[in-house]
Amino acid sequence: MLTYIDKIIVVNNRSTDGTEQAVLGFAKNNEALPVTLLRNEENYGLGGSHKVAFNYAIEHDYSFVVVLHGDDQGSIKDLLPILKTGLNEQYDCCLGSRFIKGSTLPGYSGFRTFGNRVFNLLFSIACGKRIYDLGSGLNLYKTSMLTSKYYHKFPDNLTFNVCMVMALKYYKQNAHFFPISWREDDQVSNVKLFSQAIKTLGMLISFFFNRKGFMEKESRTTPHEAYRAEEIKQ
Repeated sequence: MLTYIDKIIVVNNRSTDGTEQAVLGFAKNNEALPVTLLRNEENYGLGGSHKVAFNYAIEHDYSFVVVLHGDDQGSIKDLLPILKTGLNEQYDCCLGSRFIKGSTLPGYSGFRTFGNRVFNLLFSIACGKRIYDLGSGLNLYKTSMLTSKYYHKFPDNLTFNVCMVMALKYYKQNAHFFPISWREDDQVSNVKLFSQAIKTLGMLISFFFNRKGFMEKESRTTPHEAYRAEEIKQ
């Protein structure tokens, strides 16, 4: 995998669970690996941590940025077929999908799979292109598609990836969805799932009727002028 990767960035969103020491210990024992640990200046949330990673890639002139969630549910190896065939060069982004042919979902309930497929269909209609996932934990982006930082006002919460998917239509970005294996160990409550579904549906309706207004508005609960992170060393 390191044939294709020049730098490994671990973004710590103010976690106090021992993440930093684990990363530093790993880096010390694997000095040949190009690992950099960043600690967010504030708790920026999932979306805010994406912004830290995107901004780092832009500022350091990397050609691509890969996002892999640190919950050990996905595998970076699923990206290898994309890199080996050079598909990443042909698209603005290559997005991992849990609901496309070839994907595997051990532990994922049939009810949640059905719900996600319904939402994927609704978003496909609204975006005018086939959408296979509203936000998995493994995605690759060309840095050139991010340089305008259009994502800056997107929500810093879990719905950040939903906005990134809708941006495909608004900014005319070319995306390729690929199958991934995703292990589901921590089941979310039905109440939380319903709340998230209602919020996502509301976003879709707003986008459908006013794409420009939705994509360019301030969507953050707490706007930040910048998303800063400190490099942590042993």
